Amino acid sequence: MSEGLTKRQQEVLAFIAEHQQVNEVPPSLREVAAHFGFRSMTAAADHVKALRRKGHLKHRPHQARSLRAVPSPSTPYQPASRARIVDVPIYGCIPAGFADERRQEDVEGCISVDVDTLGVKPSPRTFALEVRGDSMIGRHIMEGDYAILEHGMDPRPGDVVAALIDNESTLKTFVKQRGKPCLKAENPKYPNLIPAQELVIQGVMVALIRKVR
Repeated sequence: MSEGLTKRQQEVLAFIAEHQQVNEVPPSLREVAAHFGFRSMTAAADHVKALRRKGHLKHRPHQARSLRAVPSPSTPYQPASRARIVDVPIYGCIPAGFADERRQEDVEGCISVDVDTLGVKPSPRTFALEVRGDSMIGRHIMEGDYAILEHGMDPRPGDVVAALIDNESTLKTFVKQRGKPCLKAENPKYPNLIPAQELVIQGVMVALIRKVR
């Protein structure tokens, strides 16, 4: 532990340094506050001021995103190496033959994830979906979120799964009703149960990523 830094200050410093390395720009105060769950940006600003005062951060006046972590033998962080950052393909509508045919034209882009932070073990079966709609708002899954999913996993009751309905992929909760597998929306505006046997379950959600707007 570096002398003079609290545990939280070490964590904030590590986050800033890692964000700076991965994204080539430091995080904003809003992003620091969101990452640590601070109720206001004041707490984030206080930690940043302390780190600047102790010489672990530099600030360039009159420049946006001006914080820079100062390398030091005593700096208690290990920035993420690029080897731990994996690009996961984002699919819009997952075709029924997803397991066997991965067409490049079905990929809408990629999302870079830190596998250590998310606890995900990426494989060729890992993919992402951008959440569309509000059918899963009861599970705090909101429009614009990215669901990271694993194809080929056997879903357990309570798991969030991606399923193919009318040639479109949707997220629902996997449940069993009288021993039969069903899909459940987490919003009373939507049909409660859909028999899962009539559908193609394409993946089980293993992580959720949310943008801070």
